[in-house]
Amino acid sequence: MVSIKLNIILILTGVVLMGSACEGSSSEIIEEELVDKPILKKDEEKEGEETEEEGKEETTEVTFKLPNIDLANWKVTLPIGSPTEVLPPQILDYGNNDKLKPFFYNDSINGALVFYTYPESSTANSSYSRTELRELMNPEDKGKTNWTFEQGGNMKGTLQMSDISKDKNGKYHRSIIMQIHGRLTNAQRDLIGQKDNNAPPILKIYWTDGKVRVKTKVLKDLNASDIDVLRTNSWGDDEGYTFSQYVGFDKFTLEVKVEKNKMEVILNEQYVAVYNDIHMEKWGVFENYFKAGNYLSTTDSEAFSKVKYYELKVSH
Repeated sequence: MVSIKLNIILILTGVVLMGSACEGSSSEIIEEELVDKPILKKDEEKEGEETEEEGKEETTEVTFKLPNIDLANWKVTLPIGSPTEVLPPQILDYGNNDKLKPFFYNDSINGALVFYTYPESSTANSSYSRTELRELMNPEDKGKTNWTFEQGGNMKGTLQMSDISKDKNGKYHRSIIMQIHGRLTNAQRDLIGQKDNNAPPILKIYWTDGKVRVKTKVLKDLNASDIDVLRTNSWGDDEGYTFSQYVGFDKFTLEVKVEKNKMEVILNEQYVAVYNDIHMEKWGVFENYFKAGNYLSTTDSEAFSKVKYYELKVSH
């Protein structure tokens, strides 16, 4: 088995702790429980204090909130059609788009963009359905312009698993909430005789059983030729890493940082999984793009999931 190295860096105030794990060794992850801040409450009305006049009509002002998400450089895939994709500028008017409304809409009370999905239609090379954003660096070319690890990228979102179904054993289904997907250039595609530009996803981040789980790819043969490295079957799945912090159905923050030969996944700005091994170096041949949303990993007929994004920003 290919040796896998995963550096886990725990960042706390004034403290940096590091651990490493590889085949044949073990590591300990040290975490510190945070002290909850006190909740400030309004002073209770004093007994006997004069109240509003009887019969006076009370009015309540309702404030509508919008998510902090700019959709100008995203397209969305829906679990209908073959499947259905909506690109800019149509996606910018998602509130008035009848195709989008059932799957991609605002929670205006809490200020979130809702991604709803269920098993139906899926993209090529997958059995699962999704309501998921795909990064478009240049919307005019519909995804032909992408980025490499050497160029780097950053994606940060505040999100929440709002609702998700359970299987026949009473266990929650799981959903992919963020990805970095690989892409072949046209020259690479032609070199290996592949019909499309698809390459493996170097990163999948799951919501699973109320925790955040990270899966990435490893090269099966580190001596693979420059041509073989481009083939999907040259890459396998790592063992995965699950952050110990329980997020459940509460809001949490996820950040993905990429630079040459290195990838970091940061949960709630405290817990960090760092990947900077030979596999990241070998991955440098591929182009990449970010994905975010709700990619339900089951085909159970009654399954569904609902993910809310409050903020989502990408930079390069």
